[in-house]
Amino acid sequence: FAVLPMEVLMYIFRWVVSSDLDLRSLEQLSLVCRGFYVCARDPEIWHQVCLKIWGRSCNKLVPYNSWREMFLERPRVRFDGVYISKTKYIRQGEQSLDGFYRAWHQVEYYRYLRFFPDDQVMMLTTPEDPPSIVPRLRTKNTRTDAILLGHYRLSQETDNQTKVFAVIMKKKEEKPVDYHKYRYFRRVPAQETDHSFHVGLQLCSSGRQRFNKLVWIHHSCHISYKSTGETAITTFDIDKMYTPLFFARVKSFTAFSEKPL
Repeated sequence: FAVLPMEVLMYIFRWVVSSDLDLRSLEQLSLVCRGFYVCARDPEIWHQVCLKIWGRSCNKLVPYNSWREMFLERPRVRFDGVYISKTKYIRQGEQSLDGFYRAWHQVEYYRYLRFFPDDQVMMLTTPEDPPSIVPRLRTKNTRTDAILLGHYRLSQETDNQTKVFAVIMKKKEEKPVDYHKYRYFRRVPAQETDHSFHVGLQLCSSGRQRFNKLVWIHHSCHISYKSTGETAITTFDIDKMYTPLFFARVKSFTAFSEKPL
């Protein structure tokens, strides 16, 4: 590497960071030698990373001393893993036919939230445990039917709290053409609607890790009727069923690069 031009070396480093913003690998690469350390601290790389995360809101470096310090200190969602929550509760079942007993059911399910650097997000609610679900969340082209896709944004409030707002919806499926046997068969067509879910979360730090906890602050369902243009909004109560999501790093998400930074 000592004989490589600096431009080629920096291009290799951009492949290390990749479009997934794998800064952990960049930090590990900086430990190889002094030359790699200098390249890994290049301000242009860290500036581009900050622009991808915060956009135009990070044009000014103040109050940070460097773009790297901004990346490390400024609240942000993490891309190298999944935010996961587990909810468990007891539900009363129906009474038996003879009336002697009533069953009780233990309900358990997970919520998964995966963020991407291009402001896209995936959400999945399922009873399946992480070992079977997490590998399917590596890319946005997953074939999981119940997955919700959408966009998110970070909001820095006046109370110095960072919140994440997302609008997600289910993948649109092509409906098969319904052919009828009789020519004059008439049927009232079902009203076409679009369903979207609006999510609000507060970004927190817990334990030794930073920005690894998301606390629910809002969840609502918006149903838009195409024929009338009206929208019906149902807001869900944030209760104990909305347990916080905690971050879990997944090494396979950054195992290889698809394109450079």
